[in-house]
Parts: sequence; C-alpha cells; structure tokens
Amino acid sequence: MAWYRLAYRPTILQDLGTLEPTMAQRLLDKTKWIASNVDNLRHEAIAPDLPGLSKYAVEDWRIFYSIDRDSRLIDIHGIVRHTEAPV
Repeated sequence: MAWYRLAYRPTILQDLGTLEPTMAQRLLDKTKWIASNVDNLRHEAIAPDLPGLSKYAVEDWRIFYSIDRDSRLIDIHGIVRHTEAPV
C-alpha cells in the first residue's frame, strides 16, 4: 500500500508552533499515519456543503483534511481544538 503525500496549509505549522512540542509532534505524526492508512479509513464528509472535507479526532484535537486520489495527496486544512472546530 503506497503512502499519500502530505500538504499542509501555511497556517498549520504556525499554529502547531504554539503548542507543547510533544502534542505538536503527536498531531504531525497522526497526519503521517492518516497518509499511510488512507485506504483503511472511512472518510465521511463533515457537512453536506463541504463534500471533500473530512476530519479525524486526536484527543481534544480535530484534523481537517481532503484527499486527492488522482494525485495521491492529503491536504491538511486545519488542526484545531474540538471546542474551536466549526463542526
């Protein structure tokens, strides 16, 4: 099973820079895990008007991402606390 490449929106790494280093690393590691397990995960749209956007929970955090299967790319749109998540 081939990995998908990862792309992070510019604000992701800035936001993670404000976190405790172990949590920031854990969240980055989880994005890599998602990229290596794309075919084994269920990716449900988070809202009807956002059909290509999915989320994955890590403790109090949510990773919002989209998948481009043709380019084999996972685009990380946001990593936010669940209390700040829009959905």
